[in-house]
Amino acid sequence: MTPIEAVLVVGAFALVSARWLPPRFRRRVAIGAAAVSVASAAVLAVVGPRWQMVPVLVAVVVVLPFTARTIMGKPGGRRARWWLAGPGSAACVLAIVAGVGAAIAFPVPDFPTPTGEYAVGTTVVEWTEPDRPETWTTDPDDVRALQTQIWYPAEASPDEVERAPYLGRSEAEANAVAEGVGDFLGIPRFIFDGQVMARTNSVPDAPVASGTERFPVVVFSPGGGMGRFTNAAWAEELASHGYVVAALDHPYDSTAVVFADGRTVHRARFTVRSDGDARRLSEELAAVKSRDLGSALTHLGRLDSGEVQSVLAGRLDTDRAAVVGMSAGVGGAFQAARTDGRFSAVLALDGRPYDGDPGPYDQPALALTNQFGLEDNPTYLPELGRMLERSTTTGYLLTIPGTAHPTFTDAPLWMPPLPSLVGSLGRTEGNRIITEVTMGFLDAELRDRPTDLPGLFSEHGELTVYGAG
Repeated sequence: MTPIEAVLVVGAFALVSARWLPPRFRRRVAIGAAAVSVASAAVLAVVGPRWQMVPVLVAVVVVLPFTARTIMGKPGGRRARWWLAGPGSAACVLAIVAGVGAAIAFPVPDFPTPTGEYAVGTTVVEWTEPDRPETWTTDPDDVRALQTQIWYPAEASPDEVERAPYLGRSEAEANAVAEGVGDFLGIPRFIFDGQVMARTNSVPDAPVASGTERFPVVVFSPGGGMGRFTNAAWAEELASHGYVVAALDHPYDSTAVVFADGRTVHRARFTVRSDGDARRLSEELAAVKSRDLGSALTHLGRLDSGEVQSVLAGRLDTDRAAVVGMSAGVGGAFQAARTDGRFSAVLALDGRPYDGDPGPYDQPALALTNQFGLEDNPTYLPELGRMLERSTTTGYLLTIPGTAHPTFTDAPLWMPPLPSLVGSLGRTEGNRIITEVTMGFLDAELRDRPTDLPGLFSEHGELTVYGAG
């Protein structure tokens, strides 16, 4: 909870309990509790209360009239019988507890502080591909427009400098994304109030870290229906250790992509009538995402060369680039590795490798999978294993105990901490393990750092190795 929410909860509890205190304490506690409750409620009314505080506010509204006589110094009046007041007080306490429980279950995400030597900056860039018609519209003149958020090593900023919002560059963008995600997941929009309020550790458009080092690049494709924000904690940790992470929005697959000109592109409504339709659509989307990922790497090269003005000019080493996919983004990542030799490594975060024309690829590959629900997907691991076997070098498959599918995103930071939803590793431990494993892989493949990868991976789960190494 925020400090003002905590004050409201304390005031509400005191207000409810004042009726049951000895007479000599009753008025003073009631006055103080009413003042605290009303003042904190007024502040929340101005800044906008989160939905979790609604039951607490209701309890305050219900109790205040019954304590008015005590507050005004007229304790001699007729008081409600205890057997009438008791259930009312209990109901108000339950409402307050429900609000506190909801705030704990759905908090404002608290992003873990990056552990690397660098502070983290972030920026969002957009570009179009004039020679690439847009797949998902009927306008013959429409061309593909793309957007990526970049996290990078930066100079340290003063503590008072405002950090980047989580869901978008502005409140309007964050609200549009939250509404889109809610529609996609079938979850009420207000559940995402915390994400709209959240701030990350990154500073928007911060100066790049001093020096001349050119940083290796990681290009990221999010899960189906999701957007560039979904793995911000992971991206910040990599950036703090000297990587540049570029996470894509995929227009017409991401729930809502808000461009700088104000145009918002929502997810297309795909028609799926059978398993075969679903498979063909997944392969088609993966092919589009593959081209998006290659386009992003090309655009990063423009930023580095200065062809496009950027704080990152001269600091991006696009010759050392990895492609990463999460969930449905895994198909695009593997296709990008197969079709674009500029990528030096491929990383899959708990997703299927959809590819309509599977074939060999020359990059080492690491696939991480969750532990829960594998028995419900008997074809998942075999299919993933066949894709890893197609690497002409080495493929690694690591199943991490205690993880669920959302563990591979920021979801544990804001979803209820139930093992059936987000795994059993808590709010931050899953991200720590996944980042440690992926960074070890990237260090070995992009920075040629001597690393016992099988040893590192085996420390964190069940490992299968494909290929000669």
